[in-house]
Amino acid sequence: MPDIPDTTDRELYRLAAGTLLAAFQGTTAPDWVLAEAGRGLGGVTLFGFNVAEAEQLSALTGRLREAGDLVISLDEEGGDVTRLAYHTGSPYPGNAALGAVDDVELTREVYRSIADELARCGINFDMAPDADVNTAADNPVIGTRAFGNDTALVARHTAAAVDGLQSAGVAACVKHFPGHGATTVDSHLEVPLVDADLDLLRSRELVPFQAAIRAGTKSIMTAHVRVPALTGASPATLSPAALTGLLRHELGFGGVVVTDALDMAAITRAYGLAGGAVLSLAAGADLLCLGPLPTEDDVREIIAGIVAATADGRLPVARLEEAAERVAALRAWFTAPRPGAHGEQAIGLTAARRAVSVSGTTAPLVDPLVVELDTPPTIAVGDVPWGFGHLPRLAEVVRLVPADGRPDAILERANGRSLVVVVKDAHRHESSRAFVSALLAARPDTVVVEMGLPIWRPDCAAYVATYGAARPNAQAAAELLFPDRMAAAAAS
Repeated sequence: MPDIPDTTDRELYRLAAGTLLAAFQGTTAPDWVLAEAGRGLGGVTLFGFNVAEAEQLSALTGRLREAGDLVISLDEEGGDVTRLAYHTGSPYPGNAALGAVDDVELTREVYRSIADELARCGINFDMAPDADVNTAADNPVIGTRAFGNDTALVARHTAAAVDGLQSAGVAACVKHFPGHGATTVDSHLEVPLVDADLDLLRSRELVPFQAAIRAGTKSIMTAHVRVPALTGASPATLSPAALTGLLRHELGFGGVVVTDALDMAAITRAYGLAGGAVLSLAAGADLLCLGPLPTEDDVREIIAGIVAATADGRLPVARLEEAAERVAALRAWFTAPRPGAHGEQAIGLTAARRAVSVSGTTAPLVDPLVVELDTPPTIAVGDVPWGFGHLPRLAEVVRLVPADGRPDAILERANGRSLVVVVKDAHRHESSRAFVSALLAARPDTVVVEMGLPIWRPDCAAYVATYGAARPNAQAAAELLFPDRMAAAAAS
């Protein structure tokens, strides 16, 4: 690794590096990350590929902390978006299930338990909760990550989640400001449009963020969304009107502003990594989440780009100093004494049981065949396991891609047996709806289990909605469908 040239302004380099949340591959910290930590790196963002199990993660975060005073962050929302349980599925239901129950104390306890687990593993910053009001049914990136589509409900549960996380010493990062719930494209791929005037934005999207600010959230994450009435042609992440005018001045937020991942196409396609970094800092961001794609060389180029922008007047040094002061205040908050951990994963199953609902009659099942219709994962979620596969052998389970499957073959296999079909966000996948409809035409006694948002409700014998696809959601549904078998499995 080349040394920083002697002519480099070390303090300016430290200020620039201090705005970055870098990522890396593997389950141990590479030398370059440890070296940059000693030179002022702001922190790291961990992903599922960094996590093998709790003991390994604790060792990783301990080594990072030895190297520098870092913000150590990840996305742990519960439900679909999990990093701690990326390889097995989260033990906690996500926000949609919590919103369906609508018990703010339950939400607070679930997030407190999540924070306890994070803190035990050395994580001090959680990029959660999601405060988006999911008003677009076809939203490809939010969906069950939101508490719901009702502004007041989302606001009260966002505040409860913030309180739950921060009561255990893990900073909340409420996202995605100024609101990603009314979008129909994924900002990982392009710039989504939020077609709302300022009055609608204030009465709908901004209300949960205001609740989070009142609850004392330490951080808010930006969205790569374009709101023409507010941001013009730019995404909010790069908009001074959004980050400084609206968030800082109008809403009065004084904490740390963190960008969504800058390696997403909504930023890189038009501005590049270094260009997006400079523009977001100038707009008012304090920490730049770089995402999983940038390499060591990319990180060095981003730092060099920030330093160069201070030299040519595009980015005042004072803006970097302001960001450093806010991050320093966040680090000081990390060290404040707090009560010991008390959360238990069992709260996740309790919440999932309360969220699950059933329409119709779930008669005793006879030698059931369970058919799970696989759907492609979103980039935010990744390839996290979901469905009934982790449960004891309650029934024969068949997993297939709807476009590749044959309904007639399933019907033949299910002859004389009960048929259960499991889908995830069927309203977003025509192939899933067509497959289910073909089965129902011949077998109207089929039970349909929806593990995403229960928007498409076919005419079937029984319809079970779990409001999420995490492990406890599946167990709660299985307890309804196979009570005797689940009881026997628990007793054995």
